[in-house]
Amino acid sequence: MNRFYVLLGVVAAAAVAFLIYSTQQEPGGAAAASNPNVPITAQDRAFPGYILGSDSAPVKVVEFVDYECPICAMFATVQFPTIRDQLINTGKVQWRLRDYPLAPTTHEWSHLAANAVACASEQGKAWDMVDALFDHHDWALQKSNPTSVFRGLAQSVGVNTTTWDACLSSNKYAGRIQASANEGDSLGVNGTPTLFINGTMVRDRATSDLVQRIADSLIAATKKK
Repeated sequence: MNRFYVLLGVVAAAAVAFLIYSTQQEPGGAAAASNPNVPITAQDRAFPGYILGSDSAPVKVVEFVDYECPICAMFATVQFPTIRDQLINTGKVQWRLRDYPLAPTTHEWSHLAANAVACASEQGKAWDMVDALFDHHDWALQKSNPTSVFRGLAQSVGVNTTTWDACLSSNKYAGRIQASANEGDSLGVNGTPTLFINGTMVRDRATSDLVQRIADSLIAATKKK
């Protein structure tokens, strides 16, 4: 199918989800689900997130994301491809994706989606799984458990689903996901997507143009020193 029509479908689904989502939210966004019963190890806390780009990039961006979030899906499918092509692939920006799953009362399947990505990451397929979840975001509109959908997406990006199934059922990355959400809370995140560029929270709506302007400004300032 022509990629234009695939993208159009994703945007349309995300727009519908956004309308549903926005009617359920209080102003100011929503916080991640906190579960004090999840054991968190030092290794969980040390996990840096899913990284794209060079360690030598002068601009470091951290994005806190909820995979069920329709605004995150729109950002990922409409804005992020330009950021990847023009900033990440050119060595200007390194991007780190951090989990910030909202509470099940807001997004019922966000923790499951975060676990699906974590399990794909064992096979070097984290970003492929992230892209698949956002490119086929209609799963976020359904009421039934999307595990079978996630499994199909994992298979489509080359994940060994036998290993992935065992990982997902074990919930082995719950501590890592919670540690990421706790970090977001400590930084003042209260909704998704939230960006930090070189350690500073971006208060405006995230767009490729905004990230480009901030990155170019930071790089220019560094060159003047």
